[in-house]
Amino acid sequence: MWLRNNALAASAALAAVLLASAIALIAFYVPVDADQGLSQKIFYFHVPIALTAYACFGWGAWKALRHLWKRQEGADLESYVAIHLGVIFGAMTLLTGSIWARASWGVWWAWSSKQLVLFLVLFLFYCAYFMLRFSVEPGPRRANLSAVYALFGVVLIPISFLAIRLAEDFIHPTVFTSNGPQMSGSMFFTFCVSWAAMLATFGALYRLELAGKRIDARMRELRELLA
Repeated sequence: MWLRNNALAASAALAAVLLASAIALIAFYVPVDADQGLSQKIFYFHVPIALTAYACFGWGAWKALRHLWKRQEGADLESYVAIHLGVIFGAMTLLTGSIWARASWGVWWAWSSKQLVLFLVLFLFYCAYFMLRFSVEPGPRRANLSAVYALFGVVLIPISFLAIRLAEDFIHPTVFTSNGPQMSGSMFFTFCVSWAAMLATFGALYRLELAGKRIDARMRELRELLA
């Protein structure tokens, strides 16, 4: 009962604990990579952030489907918030990836790398979602168009992910194979904690933004009633 009534506070506390744990593990527990040195530790931020961006976009598409299929109340707003956070995590993915590439391989970006370009296309596609949404007046038409766009975008997620899996260049070395994670136990544990921290951060921000937008919508309704 307490968790239900204080879900936002609980999710924020969980995110804070996991983030602090992840940072401590990355700084003091996980070993320094023999090849890339200290710069490799950005892996524990970059990859979990990228996977969380995929999760955000996927959740946004699921809520869009719920809106179109079930006409679930509030699904359009939930889809919008998930995609908004997905774009933020996507920008962080591009930023951390560029820093890692520069520190380890001497380049900020490689246009010849298909996986980098495909993730950029995915990111820009969802940036354009907001151009579509806010070019239409609020109402059922906006919600329906936004939901259809979000569902089309989800097709790019497996393409972007598989491009990273199939590529064989220096930018994205394959860490997870059919034989399991190609890293030590301490590295894998740190990676899992960091990914959990990013997912928890998404969950906390998702609840926070939804609460704020619902309050804003309610305030607009009250102002219209009083006008």
